[in-house]
Amino acid sequence: MTEKLVFLGMGGTIAGTATSAGDNVGYTAAQLGVHALLESVPGLRVVLGGHAALSEQVCQIDSKDLVPANWQLLWQRVMHYLGMDTVAGIVVTHGTDTLEETAYFLSRTVPADLLRSKPLVLTCAMRPASSLTPDGPGNMADAATVALCPGARGVLVVCAGKIHSAAHVQKVHPYRTDAFDSGEAGPVGLVEEGHVRLLSHWPAVDTNAGMLAGDASNWPRVELLLSHAGATGALVRALLQDRAEESPLRGIVVAGTGNGTIHQAMEAALRDAQAQGVRVVRVSRCAYGQVVGGAPAHRSGVFVAAGLSAVKARIALMLEIAAQP
Repeated sequence: MTEKLVFLGMGGTIAGTATSAGDNVGYTAAQLGVHALLESVPGLRVVLGGHAALSEQVCQIDSKDLVPANWQLLWQRVMHYLGMDTVAGIVVTHGTDTLEETAYFLSRTVPADLLRSKPLVLTCAMRPASSLTPDGPGNMADAATVALCPGARGVLVVCAGKIHSAAHVQKVHPYRTDAFDSGEAGPVGLVEEGHVRLLSHWPAVDTNAGMLAGDASNWPRVELLLSHAGATGALVRALLQDRAEESPLRGIVVAGTGNGTIHQAMEAALRDAQAQGVRVVRVSRCAYGQVVGGAPAHRSGVFVAAGLSAVKARIALMLEIAAQP
């Protein structure tokens, strides 16, 4: 039986259209279905190399507007297809704004035994499908190349000829087509003229990955705050007053200055939140590096430090809380 490469559509700029082909900014995201996007990929039959293409529209949404229910639905479809013997891998077309969050979420929730030999590749575009020079078709071709590359594994992101791991990828530019970076880790590899050139090993899969229990509407609520000059505890206190909602506050991630330090006024309010049972995690708002040191002199060392970006630390904390009995 012919093996398949599955393409799952989530919307985003890659599926966006504008009234003018010269407009790469004033477009409407998530207008074209994934099947239509496949028809625009140059040389797709050659890339597939005998594999059949199977497509499904999971969501049709601007990724800035994603909600947990979208993640849950995508996870369900990923699990369905990765569990099929005839599926070689999956490509997900996704918006760029929250792509790094979806990739990290999937890397933490899709069981390792499904990702050791079947890669899950997310791709995107910075220009709409209606552009004079759209980057989506080339990115999809590259993503398919990676998904079918012997030895490929784990959750990967492919954009502008670069292959990133879900653990390290971040969007770093609001307009350039080469909008993603993997910081100090660097990209996993490159796609050059339809061939993969690895720069490091394929990323390890998370052997502890497990799905959130229950309906997405009941997943633990974790909010994200930023410490800065002149910061106060007002936002923290407002979140604490909001705890009586159907979805009560369970955690806060703070993007701190430098080595994860937090303004003293905000810190005092966070200590109150911690005393009320709210988990507090701090990260650095710096573009590179992570919080280091076992016992920082600053008082904010009482809060757990995470070696992740703020948005990924939020997902990690959400998953951790959800796993608690």
